[in-house]
Amino acid sequence: MPKIRSHKGTQKRFRLSGTGKLLRRGAFQSHLLEHKSAKRKRGYAKPLAVTTGDAKSIRRDAPYLGH
Repeated sequence: MPKIRSHKGTQKRFRLSGTGKLLRRGAFQSHLLEHKSAKRKRGYAKPLAVTTGDAKSIRRDAPYLGH
C-alpha cells in the first residue's frame, strides 16, 4: 500500500494537542494591533481548537499529522 501525500499547507497550519484535538492559529493578530488592548492581543495568541466539521477534511489532507 503506497503512502498518502500530505497537503503541506495544511500540515504547516495545524497541530495536535496532547489529547488529540486539532489546533489552529487565531485570526486578527498580524497587523493593526496598536489600537487593540493588551488583554485582547494576549487572547489572540492562544491556539484554538478546530470545529469537528472542519477536522474531518483537515485529517484527510494531512493523514500523518501528529506522527
